[in-house]
Amino acid sequence: MKSVIFVFFLSCSLTINYAQDDASKSMNKPVPEGEISTTSQKVIINGSTINLAAHAGTMQLRDENNEPIALFGFTAYFKEGAPADRPIMFAYNGGPGSSSFWLHMGVLGPKRIVVKDPEFTPAAPYLLENNEYSVLDIADLVMIDPVGTGISVPIGKSEFKDFWGVDQDIRSISLFITQFLIKYDRLNSPKFLLGESYGTFRNAGVMDKLLSQGIAMNGVIMVSAVFDLRTLIFPPGDDMPYIVHFPTFAATAWYHDKIENKPGSLESFIDEVRLFTESEYVPALFKGDRLTTNEKVVVANRLAHYSGVSADFWIKADLRVTASEFFQELMREEGSTIGRLDSRFTGINQDLIGQTADYDPQSAAISPAYITRFLDYYYNDLKVSKSLMYSITAGRREGFSWDWKHQGNSRWNTQAAINTGIDMARAMTRDPNMKVLIMNGYYDLATVFYGVEHSIDHLGLTREIKDNITMTYYEAGHMMYTHKPSLIKFKKDIADFIEGILLKP
Repeated sequence: MKSVIFVFFLSCSLTINYAQDDASKSMNKPVPEGEISTTSQKVIINGSTINLAAHAGTMQLRDENNEPIALFGFTAYFKEGAPADRPIMFAYNGGPGSSSFWLHMGVLGPKRIVVKDPEFTPAAPYLLENNEYSVLDIADLVMIDPVGTGISVPIGKSEFKDFWGVDQDIRSISLFITQFLIKYDRLNSPKFLLGESYGTFRNAGVMDKLLSQGIAMNGVIMVSAVFDLRTLIFPPGDDMPYIVHFPTFAATAWYHDKIENKPGSLESFIDEVRLFTESEYVPALFKGDRLTTNEKVVVANRLAHYSGVSADFWIKADLRVTASEFFQELMREEGSTIGRLDSRFTGINQDLIGQTADYDPQSAAISPAYITRFLDYYYNDLKVSKSLMYSITAGRREGFSWDWKHQGNSRWNTQAAINTGIDMARAMTRDPNMKVLIMNGYYDLATVFYGVEHSIDHLGLTREIKDNITMTYYEAGHMMYTHKPSLIKFKKDIADFIEGILLKP
């Protein structure tokens, strides 16, 4: 019996020792440092050549206790010979879970991928040209890839889930910006944020988070914005999303010539639709089941007039048509479905009796060109190691799931609909010098402009603070920069915004 007990304890002792050895090896394993490729690039803007030092790769990110938590991916462009206090812009896309190559290669960086807007771009070879509309004549640029996207990965004791959530994301982006400014001696530079889509939702939190840590943004740029998630989803009993989507439905119908006696000006047409929405559509929906049959018919006819979708369809939908239903219905008779990201785009509708769209024609039309040509540029021009797999989206990673809880909403003790506009309002109140530019596409059915207007109008800002917000509009969609006239306006609006801040005494 004693020999059996001895063997048992010997076995346990060996197991514990082996486990301790494995743990010791793991603890002693060196934490990886960042890997950065530096190349010389250039961009020609207004006939002047700007020489750039490009840094692409990863920086080791540390937490509040100085513990390494991630290799954080970025691509930075610095103008050679520029003073240390040159303006610097940090930019990212959205998702959540998208890398930053869309903005990088669509509008901000030194090169631009050309697509056949608003049609399907044929397969390779794809055209990459000098981007004369880049912001690099105004500011240095840092394109950020959040953890899980690009080549950004967790290290040390961290896991992907530690970065995948509203607050987790705001925290890690704020840590990166702070540490980048320190590393590259840019703390005293004028600082700008630019985010697209979910990146604007992120912006609102980051501008507040950084300010609370003593770093104030000079300006924040919101491209295709969303702050209140209620404007994007269609939950039972909530009329808000139906209301804020309707003006974009109308703009889309105007573009596709579905409006009888179509007005010549989109802007004046939208003003008319705003008035109808507020004075007739909102009261009708608010009545709910108390709306009489005759009243419903009257409103349905008005909705049909502005949307290009039949009154019968609106009546069957109880005056509430979701975005996906509208994609499928507007051009059903032509055998087409319309784009979510940009409703100017149309694609083949393979299900003519289907209620909702199966795919987004705009995304299908441009994604191969953007993805393929960016990767070619990233590895062959920026010389990033080809052993590092660039992840276009974190959604492709196993276990990707977003934590939608947000501390900024804890006052209401509810997470039914997250709204980071509250964070933006708090930051702008505590720093009344901070300016915000919001850039809206009339044909964007992913983040609708009327929803943004509603969010801004309901932040409770004083007139002085609200005057710090500038709204611009484009006759294009979510990625308005694929449309050449909008691209030109996009650059001018950003230049005016930044220069107005820098020149203000």
